[in-house]
Amino acid sequence: MTTILIFFAGHWLAAVLAQTLFLHRYASHGYFTMTPFWEKVAYAFTMLAQGPSFLNPRAYALMHRMHHAYSDGERDPHSPVQQKNFFKMMWQTALTFDGIQRGQITVPEKFDGNVPTWPALDRLSGSWFYRIAAGSLYAFFYMAFVPAGSEWLYALLPLHWLMGPIHGAMVNWAGHMYGYVNFRNSKDHSKNTLPIDILIGGELYQNNHHGRANSPNFAKRWFEIDYGYQVLRLLAAMRVIRFTEKSLKAVRPLPKLRGLKPVTG
Repeated sequence: MTTILIFFAGHWLAAVLAQTLFLHRYASHGYFTMTPFWEKVAYAFTMLAQGPSFLNPRAYALMHRMHHAYSDGERDPHSPVQQKNFFKMMWQTALTFDGIQRGQITVPEKFDGNVPTWPALDRLSGSWFYRIAAGSLYAFFYMAFVPAGSEWLYALLPLHWLMGPIHGAMVNWAGHMYGYVNFRNSKDHSKNTLPIDILIGGELYQNNHHGRANSPNFAKRWFEIDYGYQVLRLLAAMRVIRFTEKSLKAVRPLPKLRGLKPVTG
């Protein structure tokens, strides 16, 4: 049983980091830059971490940019303020995401551009072959390690299969419904859901993020810890990524780790 629980926790953490670091902070906001090699490494890691629920980076970025521009308004693609029913909101989110990915929904030009793409990987990850194969690997692992008498652990399998949308649902719903605020905006209902965000890598500091959209650090108060940002600092110190000058200006005082030289030009 311990093996399964460790595997689940590891998958959860990997998927959280893939979504918050690559899909959100990189693809959607461009808080940092990477070489083409490291971008492909991050792309492939995200696909493997999210497995059958891999979220296309371009569709994710465009929809997220629309969310910021129209936050909690009528044109917000996922807002609990507009869609009072959780399942209705998530269904509408899925339809919008799929429509953007397939080119059936036209996104305003101002939201497009500067997004990572990898057509070959997108075709593979979007195929039923990949989705069934990736989902089956989780099932085979459980079949190998679930001990007799602990069959209830199989109930965790759907969470593996839907990891990407589950994380999105947590943020889109709870982050605009429950918690406290540090930044007040009458048109935006974002909330900070957890005092210490340990479940979702800083993503549930939604009010902080909407209040300071240029900052890669989603924490603001002393008891708020954005461990996603701390991972970025480590990657910057290792020279895997480079923060943009704009994002560095938004996180004064500047972190003192090596490798935090801003990008110019």
